[in-house]
Amino acid sequence: MQGLLNNFDEAAAVILFCIGFSTLLFHRNMLKKIIGLNIMDTGLYLFLASMGYIRGAGAPILTDTEVINMADYINPVPSALVLTGIVVSVSVTAITLSLTVRLYSKYRTLNLDEIYAIARRTEKEEF
Repeated sequence: MQGLLNNFDEAAAVILFCIGFSTLLFHRNMLKKIIGLNIMDTGLYLFLASMGYIRGAGAPILTDTEVINMADYINPVPSALVLTGIVVSVSVTAITLSLTVRLYSKYRTLNLDEIYAIARRTEKEEF
């Protein structure tokens, strides 16, 4: 229990990832799947940020002072990965939302089962 209390940010990240993943698996609505993907991304970014953070360490911004010990600074790579991932995630969300709008304008539904059924019916009618 003490380990969970010390690593509550990692536990929250895993819970968010699991919520998003289960939303992707079990919901048939496209908008809910997109929201689940964003929740999953948020859990992943929280996990990466929490792994790169060191309590008590400073930002790796050098001033006129001399660097004494590298362990006194946090690693900037996970933060850069999180920022890059957020930009990519916003772009993917925009594309998937625009494709969802096109899908709705064609089939008049966002339920994947109904879309598959309509697509199969129209495919059989064409042949």
